[in-house]
Amino acid sequence: MKNLRKAKILVVDDEENIRKSLKMILEYEGYQFLEAGDGEEALSLIEETIDLDLVLLDIKLPGLDGLDILAEIKKRPYAPEVIMISGQGTIQTAVEATKLGAFEFLEKPLHRDRVLLSIRNALNQNTLRRECLDLRKKAEKRYEIVGNHPLMKQLWKDILKTAPTNATVLIHGESGTGKELIARAIHSHSLRAKEPFIQVNCAAIPEELIESELFGHEKGAFTGATERKVGKFEQADGGTIFLDEIADMSLKTQSKVLRVLEEGEIQRVGSSKVSKVDVRVIAATNKDLKKEIGEGKFRDDLFFRLNVVPVYSPALREKREDIPLLIDYFGRNFAEENNFKPRKFSAEAVAVMTKYAWKGNVRELRNVVERLLIMTEAEVIDKKDLPEQVGGGAKAQLPDAGEAKTLKDYRELAEKDFILAKLEKNNWNISQTAREIDTPRSNLYKKLAQYGIKITVGVGEAVAPSSPTEKKGEESPNSEGQDGR
Repeated sequence: MKNLRKAKILVVDDEENIRKSLKMILEYEGYQFLEAGDGEEALSLIEETIDLDLVLLDIKLPGLDGLDILAEIKKRPYAPEVIMISGQGTIQTAVEATKLGAFEFLEKPLHRDRVLLSIRNALNQNTLRRECLDLRKKAEKRYEIVGNHPLMKQLWKDILKTAPTNATVLIHGESGTGKELIARAIHSHSLRAKEPFIQVNCAAIPEELIESELFGHEKGAFTGATERKVGKFEQADGGTIFLDEIADMSLKTQSKVLRVLEEGEIQRVGSSKVSKVDVRVIAATNKDLKKEIGEGKFRDDLFFRLNVVPVYSPALREKREDIPLLIDYFGRNFAEENNFKPRKFSAEAVAVMTKYAWKGNVRELRNVVERLLIMTEAEVIDKKDLPEQVGGGAKAQLPDAGEAKTLKDYRELAEKDFILAKLEKNNWNISQTAREIDTPRSNLYKKLAQYGIKITVGVGEAVAPSSPTEKKGEESPNSEGQDGR
């Protein structure tokens, strides 16, 4: 939180004595003091001053009126709080100033303690308001939809056409393609943007609890219902509810959702009272709902009611040209959020990642980028740093056949190379490597001794021991049960 003792305060008053008195009080308290004698000078200072926290503004000024200046201030992003002061205040003027966004209204003559208390309260309010704006901007950035592919441009056209209406939307696409981001974008561009956005993952809620979760329940409605609960539809009243994975909803619950869509009515579990709600419904699924209907798992009437505006969320393999853009976007965001030094991916690494078939789509890509930024120390992340499944990492290479005289020799060379590659991949951790190649640690130790493989210990190296217990810092091979093997 900003140090309130260093806050910048602008005093706007045409009486020089008032400005001098307030300067003495504010500078003694440690505040940074700025002053203006009329409205034009005040607006000029506000325009030039970075991080202005508070304005003490007289209502009666030569030229521009104090209320006009207040209205101008409140149009600006991150506007400072304003305390109005007047020697001829009326209730009507105070009400008008409050409507325009003034924090408080003080009458002259000003009293030191009252002024300082009002300033402290206004600065606290200003800090909290700015923190909320920052959090909202971060949240908006987190849910930003990124992409220049024609499919993404078409998606944005669909979003912007659909958002201003109250039409029900059904988003379909594979897991990890960003269906939630689409739902949030529709909400944020709608007339309901300032109202709640409530998300429900239908697949994550047990069937016996989903009705209570969606519609609420009365105290004593069932075992464990110790108090009254407001459901998600009521929480979303006036706003938007996003029903993710709607294909996993039971047929019984589907019929109740249909009633909300058709009548705008809900009924809490255990209650006979029917309540009205005004909610826009956006649903999403990664399943073929027509197939689900054919198998009797989804209501066709609910499908037609949801599918008023169908929106397709494209898979990552359909828009590969956006992968380099997404890698850069996720990298910059992660570095910013975690105070990491920004790093880049080499052209070779990006090329490999662009060719990879991302089964988990954008979600999988983001997770891989974040993991690489955490685990890789190099300034530039290269192909060799990528996970094996993506196309990087240490891989066992077949040995040169000319080095082996017999089939046994060739098998041993291949086995040695394989073990070395896996040790490298697992940072020379014996237990982890043994688990990955599905062999007991004792057997792996024997192989290390057999092939004379050296094990990295800290910053130095030690020759593989003839018996496992000679190696410091590693568990005995007789303690296999300790790691669950």
